[in-house]
Amino acid sequence: MFGRFSRRHFAKLAGISALGMAAPATAAESNATQAAAADPHAPGPFPAGFVWGTATSSYQIEGAVNEDGRGRSIWDTFSHTPGKIEDSSNGDRANEHYHRYKEDVALIRDLGAKAYRFSIAWPRVFPEGTGAPNPKGLDFYNRLIDELLANGIEPYATLYHWDLPQALEDRVGGWQSSETSKAFGDYAAYVSERITDRVKNIFTVNEAGRFVNFGYGWGIDAPGLKLPTAQLNQVRHHVALGHGLAVQAIRAKGRAGTKVGVAENIAACVPAIATPDNIRAAEIATRELNAGFLGVILEGKYTEGFLEYAGANAPKFTSEELKIIASPTDFVGLNIYAPQFYITASDRKPHFNVLPFPASFPHMNSEWLRIGPETIYWAPRLAAKIWNIENIFISENGTSSEDKLTADGKVYDLDRIMYLRNYLAQLQRATAEGVPVRGYFLWSLMDNFEWIFGYGKRFGLYRVDFETQARVPKLSAEFYRDVLAKNAIGV
Repeated sequence: MFGRFSRRHFAKLAGISALGMAAPATAAESNATQAAAADPHAPGPFPAGFVWGTATSSYQIEGAVNEDGRGRSIWDTFSHTPGKIEDSSNGDRANEHYHRYKEDVALIRDLGAKAYRFSIAWPRVFPEGTGAPNPKGLDFYNRLIDELLANGIEPYATLYHWDLPQALEDRVGGWQSSETSKAFGDYAAYVSERITDRVKNIFTVNEAGRFVNFGYGWGIDAPGLKLPTAQLNQVRHHVALGHGLAVQAIRAKGRAGTKVGVAENIAACVPAIATPDNIRAAEIATRELNAGFLGVILEGKYTEGFLEYAGANAPKFTSEELKIIASPTDFVGLNIYAPQFYITASDRKPHFNVLPFPASFPHMNSEWLRIGPETIYWAPRLAAKIWNIENIFISENGTSSEDKLTADGKVYDLDRIMYLRNYLAQLQRATAEGVPVRGYFLWSLMDNFEWIFGYGKRFGLYRVDFETQARVPKLSAEFYRDVLAKNAIGV
């Protein structure tokens, strides 16, 4: 099981079932321009003001699961269920970030990153999911936000990164019920009223494309259910509804000017060969294979293709719900790791072919993480065109690596550097062509609890010894620091 599924991967079934004046150059840009002139093959600089950051999530790093009134989450329950986590570990301790956050903020500062995407644990704020808030619930996040700002780092908060209060799962079946959607809206209102004096950008939901299918459809993630297709599509609809209610709550309760969006592991479609017909087919595929979540959020309707394919399994919804789901957002976050689908054109409906991956297709330390740097070019380019998106963030990108310590106590993760260099070159290509990508959050700041893989897969720029909690910068941290300093990819 663990070899076939992972945190980032979602299979073809998931997509189908979800059927003027130039600004003055900065010093970094001038250096990058000079470097490009010296080497005509070097990528140019990223746009002025491009946001460079790192990302983490609450359950994966915080620990302190029983402290200061935090309630249980579905991942607390799931990770303690025998046989669910590859190394039989859990997030009880994780990185002890709850107590070591100042040390970890210093790691971000030392990279030169000016932004940090973190998530807030819903059960810390509302231990029962609804009802009375925990008085100490936001204290930790207020301390974290203040520490980030004191170090010149812009906080980007995510309201839901999979740690649903167990009480909601027990009481109403979690996202099987629209009651959870409403509870999420109330939680968003409470949080946004209290943090948007300092947090200007909020992501609502992270990776519905993962946690819906893996958690409610295939029993691989928390809460470990295997629902029929009709119920699974209804779960996804309730998540989209929760997103819409959260957007409305943030508009109503947050400070004026607060920006809000969603982060999704888009079903990334790449034209196998970049002919006009194949590019058009990839556009069609991107729209249809993301129709069940991103599409309905950005279009306010389910596509005809999605509804036709779903048939009797289509979600039940009202026109009022569609209006809520389509509440205008300020940006879209795309989590991009690997190509999901290579596409060619077809004369027959749905007018695209999904090509099979050969067994020899190259991949990183995680078998699911196929190497396709062009994905980070095509996914935002196609999404921006299809849905007329004006602001895109790459809200996650990165890779696991073997990350073994050498005799000198270092980690020479050359494969991660190779991966990042090639992906960032394709991202620079996209921005140079005017694709509206405004920032990039590298996953992850440090090694952490990697869901069903436990601590066996390492994605961090900093290696973590989970016994001593020592953080050691890998060679990739030096690489990323160089990129940020130059606002360009070093050659």
